[in-house]
Amino acid sequence: MASLNVGNLGEYLREQRRSAQLSLRQLADAAGVSNPYLSQIERGLRKPSAEVLQQVAKALRISAETLYVRAGILDAERDRSEVETRAAVLADPTLTGRQKQVLLQIYESFRKENGFGSAEDGEATPGDPEAVDAPADGTADDSDSDSGPRRTAG
Repeated sequence: MASLNVGNLGEYLREQRRSAQLSLRQLADAAGVSNPYLSQIERGLRKPSAEVLQQVAKALRISAETLYVRAGILDAERDRSEVETRAAVLADPTLTGRQKQVLLQIYESFRKENGFGSAEDGEATPGDPEAVDAPADGTADDSDSDSGPRRTAG
């Protein structure tokens, strides 16, 4: 199997794992991924998702942002505030994977609208503006029984 172009992510992960004095199995267990999968990431045979990288970063007690850049998920030249915003969304344990994806799609659509977006983001780039707006209109909140629009006095 040919090595994927994921920068030096695998080598970096191996260095970080060794400096943390963790075996491959210990890191895999701590990150909640399989031992063979983590081994493939370290050898450059697999490109992990942002969520897997977040779990690995948390287990290693390092910045997930660094792993995102090394994996090619985030561009190292990007505006620092954008990177921090994306990292904060991805790191929020109270959001589901789908909620994180939708939130990042909305964020990217606003950036594009203001002339700052890029089409290099892959899944963070909305394909249909209608689909991006739908989950953000409050209908995703199952705890709210009021199905009508909210109005404020004023």
